[in-house]
Amino acid sequence: MKIVSVRSHVLQCDMPEVLGYSQQYYSKRSAHLVEIVTDEGLIGWGECFGPGNIALANKGIVEGVIAPMILGMDPLDRDVIWHKVYNLMRDHGQKGMPMQSLSGVDIALWDLAGKIAGLPVHKLIGGAHRTSVTAYGYGMMLRPESTADMAARFVDEAAAIKDMGFAATKMKIGQGPQDDVILAEAVRRGVGDDFPFMADANHAYMTADAFYVGRALEELGAYWFEEPVAPEDLDGYRELRAGLKVNISGGEAEFNRWGWRQILENRGLDIAQPEVCALGGITEYLRVLALAHAHFTPVANHVWGSAISVATNLQLLAAMPPMPGGLFPWEPMLEFDTTENRFRDELLKEPLDIQGQVARTGRVAIPQGPGIGVEPDPDVIAKYEV
Repeated sequence: MKIVSVRSHVLQCDMPEVLGYSQQYYSKRSAHLVEIVTDEGLIGWGECFGPGNIALANKGIVEGVIAPMILGMDPLDRDVIWHKVYNLMRDHGQKGMPMQSLSGVDIALWDLAGKIAGLPVHKLIGGAHRTSVTAYGYGMMLRPESTADMAARFVDEAAAIKDMGFAATKMKIGQGPQDDVILAEAVRRGVGDDFPFMADANHAYMTADAFYVGRALEELGAYWFEEPVAPEDLDGYRELRAGLKVNISGGEAEFNRWGWRQILENRGLDIAQPEVCALGGITEYLRVLALAHAHFTPVANHVWGSAISVATNLQLLAAMPPMPGGLFPWEPMLEFDTTENRFRDELLKEPLDIQGQVARTGRVAIPQGPGIGVEPDPDVIAKYEV
């Protein structure tokens, strides 16, 4: 069997309202899918992390750089393909967009492998440690409005996410230390005293301000403080972890096993958050997961993207070993963006219906079909493709 085609599909649509995080506001939703076709007509699907113009740049890397390297190769030679592509791009990008592009290609190859074997990806990895997972509802995005208005909105939004049946919720911060405390207090009011909530700063702070916000999050009983400082500031992560009681999480902006080795050896994370659609795909994710567990660091996958990303992560969460082993191990949760996302809700021929599952049972079932277990609708791709 040979690879005969590698194509990118960049999808984009207007959002119903402007949303943001600590770095920017955005008004369009994007997704970047990778389609790999074999000479026997089988198709594998993957996804590359990266919004807007980054997705368009990654499309050029996938089709103009990676595709010529792998056309004619056996799609089952995933590790051979991974190292060939990485080694030939190493001088030009050990991190960032080249790795995001390789991620989408690698996920598509795993999807193909599952379809060839007639098995879901979690079976190819080694089996399912769980057949369903809990999920936390991601919401409370920043808006271009006053802190007081946002705080009032956050109270209601946090309460609504709790009422949907999610096991926890996560908010955005990054407005400035004092404003962020006001917003975090609003979320705590919305969910009540005992419901877990997390705060994501998207590396908005220097260490001193991160300590200020982190101490407030401690008082509010937050479960984790995500990306408090820049991903390059490994010393800052270590200082925050040593000086705060709230869990410090991060890693979505790190790539491959070599980058993750530095983070984990630095001992700056309580919870690791690898992004499979960015760090190098499933092939490299499995190495990063093994590194994290070798450093006794639990993993909560970062999930942001289309239904392809969600399905891929469900396969990985199924196959994640319990840590530590025993009757009551630390269990991963699925990250679920509760804001409107057409490329998650409309993309598939058979939707995952995450919110419906959570409302009915409080859990999300692992797809059991071959590969990543889902198939996109070509009409939806044609409708939104840039």
